Amino acid sequence: MRTILLIGAGKSTSHLLKFLLDKAESEQLHVIVGDIQLENAQKLLQQRPNCTAIKLDIFEEEARKNAIKKADLVISMLPARFHIEVAKDCLFFGKNLVTASYVSPEMEALDAEVKAKGLIFLNEIGVDPGIDHMSAMKVIDAIRNKGGKMILFESFTGGLVAPESDTNLWNYKFTWNPRNVVVAGQGGVAKFIQEGNYKYIPYHKLFRRTEFLEIDGYGKFEAYANRDSLKYRSAYGLDDVLTLYRGTMRRVGFSKAWNMFVQLGMTDDTFTLEDSENMTYREFVNAFLPYSPTDSVELKLRHYLKIDQDDIMWDKLVELDLFDNSKKIGIKNATPAQALQTILEDHWLLDETDKDMIVMYHKFGYTLQGKNYQIDASMVTLGQDKTYTAMSKTVGLPLGISALKILNNEFKVSGVVIPILKEIYEPVLSALENYGIIFTEKEVPYNGYNPNNVAG
Repeated sequence: MRTILLIGAGKSTSHLLKFLLDKAESEQLHVIVGDIQLENAQKLLQQRPNCTAIKLDIFEEEARKNAIKKADLVISMLPARFHIEVAKDCLFFGKNLVTASYVSPEMEALDAEVKAKGLIFLNEIGVDPGIDHMSAMKVIDAIRNKGGKMILFESFTGGLVAPESDTNLWNYKFTWNPRNVVVAGQGGVAKFIQEGNYKYIPYHKLFRRTEFLEIDGYGKFEAYANRDSLKYRSAYGLDDVLTLYRGTMRRVGFSKAWNMFVQLGMTDDTFTLEDSENMTYREFVNAFLPYSPTDSVELKLRHYLKIDQDDIMWDKLVELDLFDNSKKIGIKNATPAQALQTILEDHWLLDETDKDMIVMYHKFGYTLQGKNYQIDASMVTLGQDKTYTAMSKTVGLPLGISALKILNNEFKVSGVVIPILKEIYEPVLSALENYGIIFTEKEVPYNGYNPNNVAG
């Protein structure tokens, strides 16, 4: 039997664990799931064979090292900042590691030592990052192989609620960590290249500079820019591309409404609110508005945000019970972002039978024999329910598929890597198609950079 240690039994683990356990007998696997909350691991295992649940606090060094030492491969589903301690132990004990998180500078610094031991630390093998890398490189490599030169690449991903479960005015529910949604875009400016021009969007303008796109069968979407679209320029071999843009997708109208919270300061995570545990939702809203001895909170907010009587933006605020004077934040020393998250979780959590939806869209522009061409590629995956979500499917299956291929020595690379290599992305994408994660590609008229247009 070969042992896989899976650290973390959070929201994105359900499909990963099901995949591994379905393969356990044929692949001779024993899966150990470690979580600081033992009941989280036990709930997912459901007394299936070839698996064990253990209580594991990764800050307890001896327990962490013992668990890693016994494994043949480790999958870390911890928050990204905690991977490094697991990685150091994997390096010491000679264990391969798989994560879905971005490669941190600390992880990258281990590359030479990982290579020296002939190990693979495969990161960014979830959905975004992960499936986005693999599906993009498949098309980019195909274009280059036929002699084309890339001039445009745009990529968008959204974790959204499926149409049949879309029951609020925001057309949105949490399908992953709510905190990441609330603080999205903070900590720097969004930067990208558009038709040969570098562009920058500061946080306070981010949600009013959106792109619009349409997915066949699913309608219109909008996207706001990711913080750094240029991060993978060299990795993808796109150093001289004229347009490079990566964004996060939402239903049309979400960003304009979310911008109200940004302008009020409710997404700020840098200071704490006084007596926040006793603060009502209404008091929270009022804390960001000017004082008036006569005007109501509602009136002040309308004036401050310039919301007309017939504007649906107002209905979206009312729907969240923002003016309720009985509901309390209930968190001591909460930041505005934490308080807002509490309010949103009242309304945006998935119900037991709700389905979520992952949408991904790529646009590739290239030149070939003096002519411009464009390929659009899209993928939509629907969840089953609150537990077996599209998010957990598109994060978990690439992790599980890759873990098995590493155990079976099918990847010949070593070091700290991401899945942009053909020997990784080709078999993983092929395996994902068996689970309904399929990209539709189509040739469309090129609508990118025109060298005769000097504007920009």
